[in-house]
Amino acid sequence: MLQRHQRHSVTALEYALAIFTAIAKAIGLLLLLNTQRALHDLNQTNYGIGLFMIEIIIATRLSENDFWDTSATALSLRRLEYDSRWVPRVAFENKQGLPDVYNARISAGVSDSTIIFMHDDVWIDDNFFFDRIIEGLQVYDVIGVVGNRRRIPLQPSWIFVDTNFTWDDRANLSGVIAHGKDPFGPIDFFGSVPADCELMDGVLLAAKKETLTANGLFFDPQFDFHFYDLDFCRSARQHGLRLGTWPISLTHQSRGVANRGQWLQKYHSYIQKWGN
Repeated sequence: MLQRHQRHSVTALEYALAIFTAIAKAIGLLLLLNTQRALHDLNQTNYGIGLFMIEIIIATRLSENDFWDTSATALSLRRLEYDSRWVPRVAFENKQGLPDVYNARISAGVSDSTIIFMHDDVWIDDNFFFDRIIEGLQVYDVIGVVGNRRRIPLQPSWIFVDTNFTWDDRANLSGVIAHGKDPFGPIDFFGSVPADCELMDGVLLAAKKETLTANGLFFDPQFDFHFYDLDFCRSARQHGLRLGTWPISLTHQSRGVANRGQWLQKYHSYIQKWGN
């Protein structure tokens, strides 16, 4: 009888332990689900409070639907949706100059985000695009993908030395970018990268928002499309900021100047502003 009673006691204890274990597992599962839900909610809301946020600023003439369905930049970003650190800030059907769109985002929201200014006709070929941006901004205050290590008087472009579109010596150039209608286009190698630069192309520029706001650095609205990038680079250097190219794989669908008359008009305004 004693042995039978002991066996029943053991069985009851095991039963109690089993119930306790089941309850503990249920509580653990509930806590896990709540934690995952909280992290998901934080991911959804962190764009509003600036946690780990990378803002991509894009101005496009396309409608919202056309942009996300047809734009090279948009289609590229859709590939990178797995990365929760970024948020698009897109001006759809835009009729403003790029500086107006860019400046509005520099002034908006919190100051601890990373901000990328980018054209809407760029294939992002780099699977680690956002990591490249973060890495580059640990070294430089402003990064781009192609640029010039020097600046000479009356220089009209990071790549040209005069208005006849004469190329600068390759020893002064830096960066790599592909060109073409489709992703992974033919690569143009301009020079070793990373490299300190004086001027960089506006196809992509990135900086920490707090760096820009702390220095009162904005884009000049008079350069609505042409020369906004050169003017910005010169202003950044004037504030003592360090500029440089960084290895980021992109394919740009455009190769540059489309309207020489407008370009020359803005060039004269640019020279009038800077004096050289």
